[in-house]
Amino acid sequence: MRWIRQASAANLGLPSNSENETALSNQLFDRYFSSAAMAALFSDAGRVQGMLDFEAALARAEARVGVIPAGAVAPIETACHAERYDFSELAEAIATAGNSAIPLVKALGRQVAAADAEAERYLHLGATSQDAMDSGLVLQLRQAVELLEADLTELGQVLALQAERHADCVLPGRTWLQHATPVTLGMKLAGVLGAVSRHRQRLSELKPRLLVLQFGGAAGTLAALGEQGWAVSEALAEELGLALPEQPWHSQRDRLVEFAALLGLIAGSLGKLGRDLSLLMQTDVGEVFEPAAPGKGGSSTMPHKRNPVGAAVLIGAATRAPGLVSTLLAAMPQEHERSLGLWHAEWETLPQLCCLVSGALQQALLAVPGLEVDAARMRSNLELTQGLVLAEAVSIALAQRIGRDAAHHLLEDCCRQAAKEGVHLRQVLGANAEVTAQLSAAELDHLLDPAHYLGQARRWVARAVAEHRALSS
Repeated sequence: MRWIRQASAANLGLPSNSENETALSNQLFDRYFSSAAMAALFSDAGRVQGMLDFEAALARAEARVGVIPAGAVAPIETACHAERYDFSELAEAIATAGNSAIPLVKALGRQVAAADAEAERYLHLGATSQDAMDSGLVLQLRQAVELLEADLTELGQVLALQAERHADCVLPGRTWLQHATPVTLGMKLAGVLGAVSRHRQRLSELKPRLLVLQFGGAAGTLAALGEQGWAVSEALAEELGLALPEQPWHSQRDRLVEFAALLGLIAGSLGKLGRDLSLLMQTDVGEVFEPAAPGKGGSSTMPHKRNPVGAAVLIGAATRAPGLVSTLLAAMPQEHERSLGLWHAEWETLPQLCCLVSGALQQALLAVPGLEVDAARMRSNLELTQGLVLAEAVSIALAQRIGRDAAHHLLEDCCRQAAKEGVHLRQVLGANAEVTAQLSAAELDHLLDPAHYLGQARRWVARAVAEHRALSS
């Protein structure tokens, strides 16, 4: 990608140096599809710092165990700061080295040697490139998980508030994109809340498997450290605050892929929220809207437009995430003790997933708290079928008196008549002798009131909110 950035700098009349390349590497859509915090975490600086943190911790661990002299630690630690390195030079070197750790360790060695030639001898001792890269990635993922947990918790909170607020807000249920029986907006939001709570649980359950050290040396045996390999592993895990796995996982990638799959699930649930919100915002529906803001959702040519721009990110993320997850799944059968190409396929894919999901969460957090609800439009839409959406309620009541099959056929006939004549179902039912022989006018009025046919909708809201609060306590 470096040649693209250089060309861009030249086209803009800017010098092609590291500072400008870093600035130009921020894509136009970063703020739309990612959160600033997640993008910073998975920037070049974040990736490099993760590997340097591993190298500094390795030196401390080996000094604790007595593998290297204590005096070697300070010069190594001093050099382990990402701002000391030229990312453009590293990028050039990576193109021929095959991974990011090889040139970084060389550059780190030069910096250490400049301060203390003796200390440079003990740098990276017993480790392999993948140890630095994978452990550095896990350190990044630990921060990513914290960001995701915070956003999911906040989203759960605003969903709970909105679900309770709109627990009695009745609107048409929709199946196969057609009007079905009534539901409530609170129930719809509680459905999303339930998914968010489950994702929070999954993330918590996943952390012990994901946040583990990678340290195995050349082929996973730590042979270079001899009998002290295990002691160094324990000390290194403690230094980094990571769990010590049962063995190195250089070519066993299920930990990362499990996390990727969870990111895909989160993206899918947020996509469901975005899809429903965009459908409710359609001009023909007009029941629920993203909060308005100056310049939000406009058109370059149509002044009246109010586009669901937040929902577009949620849907876009849900569309892109499966492909990224599938890449990581496809990269799992890695050869022997170190993979050729399959491991490489992970390097950009997992960070992209993290950024994509973080951006979707940010858009959800912008949309949900300020949802604009048009209850009058909902009532109007409920009447579009002139009572037909409540035919089930009448059919069930009649079934208790004349049998299910007879009641079903009777209501089918009444519905066809109402639709053909363009009149309300209540009018047809009130004029039907078979119906009125069984149901009074008051009973028919009650049965055809959407507010009286909501079943357990309130219970679903209460249960989802209670689960959220239990999880947050």
